[in-house]
Amino acid sequence: MIYQQLTDHKRRHLALLIDPDKHTHESLTAIAQRAERCAVPFIFVGGSLIQNDLAQTVRTIKKYYTRPVILFPGCASHVTSEVDALLFLSLISGRNAEFLIGNQVIAAPLVKQANIEVIPTGYMLIEGGGTTSVEYMSNTRPIPAEKTDIAVATALAGEMLGMKLLYLEAGSGALHSVPSAMIQAIKLHCNIPLIVGGGIRTADDLQRVFVAGANIAVVGTSIEKTPDLLDEMMKVIRC
Repeated sequence: MIYQQLTDHKRRHLALLIDPDKHTHESLTAIAQRAERCAVPFIFVGGSLIQNDLAQTVRTIKKYYTRPVILFPGCASHVTSEVDALLFLSLISGRNAEFLIGNQVIAAPLVKQANIEVIPTGYMLIEGGGTTSVEYMSNTRPIPAEKTDIAVATALAGEMLGMKLLYLEAGSGALHSVPSAMIQAIKLHCNIPLIVGGGIRTADDLQRVFVAGANIAVVGTSIEKTPDLLDEMMKVIRC
């Protein structure tokens, strides 16, 4: 099961986030080949809009990349049987019912038909220094970066509701990543694995996130801008 691979506590995990709309066929092929060569453990595929062919994107990735490809959906229509698993997200930090349960109800029959592994995930948007695509598209406000108590309570609620993962997200292109103190506090109070993404631009950023307690770190924008950075970041998870 992909979930068991994601939650292997003996290892740090890096996930490369690929947004189909940010790639041509050539650039997608190149990043998939680099991810395979660097032995990146997981590729997440997702985006706020996804106007390009999602299934074809995954097929292209899998032509060159042999490890798990996991869907990170932005809305109910972002479903394809081509992936190995799906993060079934509920935006538990927001108060917009469409992203708490509405889109999930619409997507559920499609996911069932796709017959892919489903991983219930509590998705928490954390203030990252600017308005992100997730904030705008979901019409929800992020948890302020200094409100660690609210973040902990939200994470605990997600765990008690049966979520198998918590995803702390500063947002694509965030000015700064999720604060270390917030990651540490949630790790202390919750027993389910943590994914942290957004604003991770350097190997030092990545190291800080892991030291704070993240089980899985997600990078995307930084690799789109500087593909060679992926090699440097992979050195961090091998330490």
